[in-house]
Amino acid sequence: MTWRAAVLLLAGVPTLPFWPDPVPAVAVMTAVVLLLTAVDWALAAPLHGLTLDREGDRAVRIGHRATVTLRLANTSGRTLRAQVRDGWVPSAGARPDVPPDRVSRVGPGGVLVLPNRLTPTRRGDRPAVTATVRSLGPLGLAFRQRAGQPATPGWTLRVLPRFDSRRHLPEKLSRLRVIDGTQVTRGRGQGTEFDTLREYVVGDDVRSIDWRASARRSDVLVRTWRPERDRRLVCVLDTGRTSAVRVGDVPRLDAAIDAALLLTALAARAGDRVDLLAADATIRATVTGTGRRDLLHRLVDALAPVHPALVETDFDLIVAEILRRHRRRSLVVLLTALEPGALAEGLLPVLPRLAARHRVVVAAVHDPVLTALTTGPPVRPEDAYAAAAGWRALAERDRVRAALGRYGVTVVDAPADRLAPALADTYLRLKALGQL
Repeated sequence: MTWRAAVLLLAGVPTLPFWPDPVPAVAVMTAVVLLLTAVDWALAAPLHGLTLDREGDRAVRIGHRATVTLRLANTSGRTLRAQVRDGWVPSAGARPDVPPDRVSRVGPGGVLVLPNRLTPTRRGDRPAVTATVRSLGPLGLAFRQRAGQPATPGWTLRVLPRFDSRRHLPEKLSRLRVIDGTQVTRGRGQGTEFDTLREYVVGDDVRSIDWRASARRSDVLVRTWRPERDRRLVCVLDTGRTSAVRVGDVPRLDAAIDAALLLTALAARAGDRVDLLAADATIRATVTGTGRRDLLHRLVDALAPVHPALVETDFDLIVAEILRRHRRRSLVVLLTALEPGALAEGLLPVLPRLAARHRVVVAAVHDPVLTALTTGPPVRPEDAYAAAAGWRALAERDRVRAALGRYGVTVVDAPADRLAPALADTYLRLKALGQL
């Protein structure tokens, strides 16, 4: 029974004083209203004659808008008067074009189209929950509604991570072209590839002479070399407890993902092979660099459902996985936090095995809270204690950085909005120096 039936019943109450006997009058009024309600319920379109379907976007970048349309088909022989509520998880940011309390009419065999605008606020998979259909009678006195009827079609919207650092990509690519254009090779050596043959000129390294080609041409030919382009880059994302710390409005892991995306896009344009590994106590995601054209797309799709886990990161597992997968010397970029406890007890004991085979870079998001504690003047007595704690935390970070430096590890420590370009600059500098 709807509110209309209750209003109809109460509307006859003022007429009771004019009835000879009010008690039978009440019974008559109630019976009439119940009869009308029953007839109205019987005339409502049956729920088993309705089918639901969805169509629309399957993926959207966080902060952008997606549209998923709910289609309700009336296969019954009665006109459908329905109120429809399309349920999503709160973080999907659903805003229906048609309010749930609006009554929509669909004739027999007709289709009701209900667009839903979604503006997600979190990464990952945002599923549709339940679509509820209320079939009203012609008088609006009664309705049909049953859980699970009609069946709700499943739909999941994948919310991709931000890539705000994309704006830095043109400038980094320009620097990359300069490096590739000015890099001079000095004969056969490590990290070089054969390019062409040319005639010998005074000053060329005699070790570059190709004697077989010279014999065929009756002239002295030398090999020319170009920088090796098939270098290996391994991005490792620490998804343990330290990645859950919020820096500003987002977790530290989101800033690390943004930096990894910029570095991947830059390295792929440079012709390097890029692999990704996300892990904490277990492996969360892996992406190999085969098929470089769609590498960035696969990387974004793989990292979308990855969230911080409140567990201690198993660096022994990560190092063992890197050494098992990558026997050739590579540049390993570990995006983690410069937390003395996590790194001193987890990473430093296994770092010698990793640094002996690969070039290692540790990139970390600098916490702005520590900077604020150590730069602002103390106003209250307790501010002095907070400042002392901040200075101690910074000193411990410096000791961890020095310990990493003893193994030849390059450390990039920058605020969240500067981590991505700083890491890209480090990659370009190592490339220019031929240290990859």
